[in-house]
Amino acid sequence: KDPGVHKIGIIALGSHLENHRPALPIDTDAKIGAHIAFQSSLLTGAKFLGIIFPAYELDTIDHGVHVSLDVLKENVISTLNQAKKFLDIEKVVIVNAHGGNIPLMAELWDIEDKTGMSITFNNKVISSEGPHGGSGELSMAKVLGIVNEKELENQANVNEYEEVGLYGFKQARRDDPNIEEGARDVEENGVYIDEEYGIRLFSLAINSVLFDVEKLLDF
Repeated sequence: KDPGVHKIGIIALGSHLENHRPALPIDTDAKIGAHIAFQSSLLTGAKFLGIIFPAYELDTIDHGVHVSLDVLKENVISTLNQAKKFLDIEKVVIVNAHGGNIPLMAELWDIEDKTGMSITFNNKVISSEGPHGGSGELSMAKVLGIVNEKELENQANVNEYEEVGLYGFKQARRDDPNIEEGARDVEENGVYIDEEYGIRLFSLAINSVLFDVEKLLDF
């Protein structure tokens, strides 16, 4: 392996306190992100930097405990500066597994400026997994062994569990066609668990991080 990989870190960004009811744990996004980041570090030799604790969410989606974008940004800056100081990290891939964190991408230039690092924000699992608490997340959770299959039939009860598919968040659905599509999908088609599908989603996400590490090596 290229020795330059030791100056590259991979860190997960998810959400630890966000309802995915009732078949999934509250830290589903954190566990999915950490798995992708850890497996990618094993395959590349890049340093596994663990996971960032806080997470951000849009005001129109209230289904957990989140922080402001400024608080998240400051935490990312201080965490990466620690990695730079103690581990000699110069470049980082942030593996994001929580859609609410996407606005952080607009702050990357400032984070790079305040850490002196090259940073890649990897969103692959978000763009691949489909609706919140839906079949994609359920299938990846099956791979990780964190899904409660007894609750599968209740998972698609969007009238009781409004956060599944973000079904109950009307303003967010009006604002974002993708959220609207996901909500309708869960309402009309329900959800399922397919371990093979979960494996494919993880493989897609991990391969995307491997590509990001390669690009940072050449940069």
